[in-house]
Amino acid sequence: MTECLAKWLRRFRTDESGNNTIEFVIAFPAMLVILLSGIELGMMTIRHSMLERSVDLVVRDIRLGTGTAPQHDDIKDSICEYVGFVDDCSLNIRLEMILVDPRNWTEPNRVADCTDQSEDVQPVRSFVNGQDNELMILRACAKVAPVFPTSGFGKNIQKDGNGDYSLIATSVFVQEPR
Repeated sequence: MTECLAKWLRRFRTDESGNNTIEFVIAFPAMLVILLSGIELGMMTIRHSMLERSVDLVVRDIRLGTGTAPQHDDIKDSICEYVGFVDDCSLNIRLEMILVDPRNWTEPNRVADCTDQSEDVQPVRSFVNGQDNELMILRACAKVAPVFPTSGFGKNIQKDGNGDYSLIATSVFVQEPR
Protein backbone atom coordinates (compact mmCIF):
# COMPACT_ATOMS: atom_id res chain seq x y z
CA MET A 1 0.00 0.00 0.00
CA THR A 2 2.75 2.44 0.93
CA GLU A 3 4.71 1.50 -2.17
CA CYS A 4 1.68 2.30 -4.32
CA LEU A 5 1.17 5.62 -2.52
CA ALA A 6 4.87 6.53 -2.90
CA LYS A 7 4.74 5.70 -6.62
CA TRP A 8 1.63 7.86 -7.06
CA LEU A 9 3.20 10.81 -5.15
CA ARG A 10 6.39 10.54 -7.25
CA ARG A 11 4.36 10.59 -10.46
CA PHE A 12 2.24 13.52 -9.15
CA ARG A 13 5.36 15.52 -8.29
CA THR A 14 6.89 15.12 -11.77
CA ASP A 15 3.66 15.63 -13.73
CA GLU A 16 3.54 19.09 -15.35
CA SER A 17 -0.01 19.06 -16.73
CA GLY A 18 -2.00 21.92 -15.23
CA ASN A 19 1.07 24.16 -15.03
CA ASN A 20 -0.61 26.86 -17.12
CA THR A 21 -3.61 26.85 -14.83
CA ILE A 22 -1.45 27.77 -11.84
CA GLU A 23 0.10 30.69 -13.73
CA PHE A 24 -3.36 31.86 -14.79
CA VAL A 25 -4.71 31.68 -11.24
CA ILE A 26 -1.81 33.76 -9.97
CA ALA A 27 -1.69 36.35 -12.78
CA PHE A 28 -5.38 36.84 -13.67
CA PRO A 29 -6.50 38.71 -10.52
CA ALA A 30 -3.64 41.18 -10.86
CA MET A 31 -4.39 41.75 -14.55
CA LEU A 32 -8.10 42.18 -13.76
CA VAL A 33 -7.36 44.82 -11.10
CA ILE A 34 -5.11 46.69 -13.56
CA LEU A 35 -7.80 46.53 -16.27
CA LEU A 36 -10.58 47.77 -13.96
CA SER A 37 -8.34 50.52 -12.58
CA GLY A 38 -7.55 51.66 -16.12
CA ILE A 39 -11.24 51.85 -17.01
CA GLU A 40 -11.97 53.76 -13.78
CA LEU A 41 -9.14 56.22 -14.41
CA GLY A 42 -10.26 56.71 -18.01
CA MET A 43 -13.85 57.45 -16.96
CA MET A 44 -12.61 59.84 -14.27
CA THR A 45 -10.48 61.67 -16.84
CA ILE A 46 -13.36 61.95 -19.32
CA ARG A 47 -15.72 63.24 -16.63
CA HIS A 48 -13.20 65.76 -15.36
CA SER A 49 -12.39 66.97 -18.87
CA MET A 50 -16.08 67.45 -19.65
CA LEU A 51 -16.61 69.36 -16.39
CA GLU A 52 -13.60 71.60 -17.10
CA ARG A 53 -14.85 72.22 -20.63
CA SER A 54 -18.38 73.06 -19.50
CA VAL A 55 -17.12 75.50 -16.85
CA ASP A 56 -14.86 77.15 -19.44
CA LEU A 57 -17.76 77.48 -21.91
CA VAL A 58 -20.02 78.99 -19.27
CA VAL A 59 -17.32 81.44 -18.15
CA ARG A 60 -16.83 82.41 -21.79
CA ASP A 61 -20.57 83.06 -22.08
CA ILE A 62 -20.45 85.19 -18.92
CA ARG A 63 -17.49 87.21 -20.23
CA LEU A 64 -19.07 87.81 -23.62
CA GLY A 65 -22.55 88.53 -22.26
CA THR A 66 -21.87 92.10 -21.18
CA GLY A 67 -24.68 93.84 -19.42
CA THR A 68 -25.96 90.68 -17.76
CA ALA A 69 -25.21 89.21 -14.37
CA PRO A 70 -26.23 85.55 -14.45
CA GLN A 71 -27.35 84.13 -11.15
CA HIS A 72 -26.36 80.89 -9.44
CA ASP A 73 -29.17 78.77 -10.88
CA ASP A 74 -28.61 80.06 -14.42
CA ILE A 75 -24.90 79.25 -14.30
CA LYS A 76 -25.58 75.83 -12.78
CA ASP A 77 -28.14 75.01 -15.49
CA SER A 78 -25.71 76.11 -18.20
CA ILE A 79 -22.92 73.94 -16.81
CA CYS A 80 -25.27 70.96 -16.57
CA GLU A 81 -26.36 71.58 -20.16
CA TYR A 82 -22.77 71.30 -21.43
CA VAL A 83 -21.46 68.48 -19.22
CA GLY A 84 -22.44 65.01 -20.33
CA PHE A 85 -21.04 62.46 -17.89
CA VAL A 86 -22.37 63.69 -14.53
CA ASP A 87 -25.54 61.89 -13.46
CA ASP A 88 -28.22 64.08 -11.83
CA CYS A 89 -26.06 67.13 -12.50
CA SER A 90 -28.34 69.63 -10.80
CA LEU A 91 -28.21 67.60 -7.56
CA ASN A 92 -24.55 66.56 -7.69
CA ILE A 93 -22.84 69.82 -8.63
CA ARG A 94 -22.09 72.76 -6.39
CA LEU A 95 -20.83 76.18 -7.46
CA GLU A 96 -18.79 78.86 -5.75
CA MET A 97 -18.14 82.29 -7.21
CA ILE A 98 -15.53 84.17 -5.24
CA LEU A 99 -14.58 87.82 -5.62
CA VAL A 100 -10.81 88.37 -5.26
CA ASP A 101 -8.72 91.51 -5.30
CA PRO A 102 -5.67 91.04 -7.58
CA ARG A 103 -3.82 93.90 -5.86
CA ASN A 104 -4.37 92.54 -2.35
CA TRP A 105 -4.38 88.80 -2.98
CA THR A 106 -5.89 86.53 -0.37
CA GLU A 107 -6.10 82.93 -1.38
CA PRO A 108 -9.59 81.45 -1.35
CA ASN A 109 -10.29 78.42 0.81
CA ARG A 110 -8.43 75.44 -0.69
CA VAL A 111 -11.21 73.01 0.21
CA ALA A 112 -13.89 73.09 -2.47
CA ASP A 113 -17.52 73.27 -1.45
CA CYS A 114 -19.03 69.97 -2.58
CA THR A 115 -22.32 68.19 -2.11
CA ASP A 116 -22.65 65.03 -0.04
CA GLN A 117 -25.85 63.05 -0.52
CA SER A 118 -25.30 61.31 2.83
CA GLU A 119 -25.53 64.63 4.73
CA ASP A 120 -28.20 67.30 5.04
CA VAL A 121 -28.35 69.94 2.32
CA GLN A 122 -25.98 72.84 2.96
CA PRO A 123 -26.58 76.38 1.69
CA VAL A 124 -24.31 77.92 -0.94
CA ARG A 125 -21.02 78.86 0.71
CA SER A 126 -20.02 81.82 -1.45
CA PHE A 127 -21.61 83.14 -4.59
CA VAL A 128 -21.02 86.81 -5.32
CA ASN A 129 -21.72 88.47 -8.65
CA GLY A 130 -18.93 90.92 -9.29
CA GLN A 131 -19.16 94.52 -10.35
CA ASP A 132 -17.43 96.00 -13.40
CA ASN A 133 -13.78 94.94 -13.88
CA GLU A 134 -13.62 92.72 -10.81
CA LEU A 135 -11.69 89.45 -10.76
CA MET A 136 -13.91 86.43 -10.12
CA ILE A 137 -13.14 82.77 -9.46
CA LEU A 138 -15.80 80.23 -10.42
CA ARG A 139 -15.29 76.80 -8.89
CA ALA A 140 -17.55 73.84 -9.62
CA CYS A 141 -17.47 70.62 -7.65
CA ALA A 142 -19.30 67.60 -9.04
CA LYS A 143 -19.81 64.36 -7.14
CA VAL A 144 -19.58 61.21 -9.25
CA ALA A 145 -19.98 57.55 -8.39
CA PRO A 146 -17.10 55.25 -9.35
CA VAL A 147 -17.71 52.73 -12.15
CA PHE A 148 -16.09 49.89 -10.17
CA PRO A 149 -16.32 50.99 -6.51
CA THR A 150 -15.07 47.73 -5.00
CA SER A 151 -11.90 47.05 -6.96
CA GLY A 152 -8.60 48.67 -7.84
CA PHE A 153 -8.55 52.42 -8.23
CA GLY A 154 -12.28 52.80 -7.49
CA LYS A 155 -11.80 51.13 -4.12
CA ASN A 156 -8.85 53.27 -3.04
CA ILE A 157 -9.99 56.73 -4.17
CA GLN A 158 -11.14 59.15 -1.48
CA LYS A 159 -14.95 59.05 -1.30
CA ASP A 160 -17.65 60.73 0.75
CA GLY A 161 -20.29 59.04 2.90
CA ASN A 162 -22.40 58.25 -0.15
CA GLY A 163 -19.52 56.56 -1.98
CA ASP A 164 -18.95 59.38 -4.51
CA TYR A 165 -15.69 61.13 -5.36
CA SER A 166 -15.20 64.82 -6.17
CA LEU A 167 -14.27 66.39 -9.48
CA ILE A 168 -13.32 70.07 -9.21
CA ALA A 169 -13.08 72.58 -12.04
CA THR A 170 -11.93 76.16 -11.54
CA SER A 171 -11.96 79.12 -13.89
CA VAL A 172 -11.03 82.75 -13.42
CA PHE A 173 -12.45 85.73 -15.30
CA VAL A 174 -12.86 89.47 -15.08
CA GLN A 175 -16.39 90.80 -14.88
CA GLU A 176 -16.81 92.94 -17.98
CA PRO A 177 -18.27 96.45 -17.74
CA ARG A 178 -22.00 96.55 -18.26
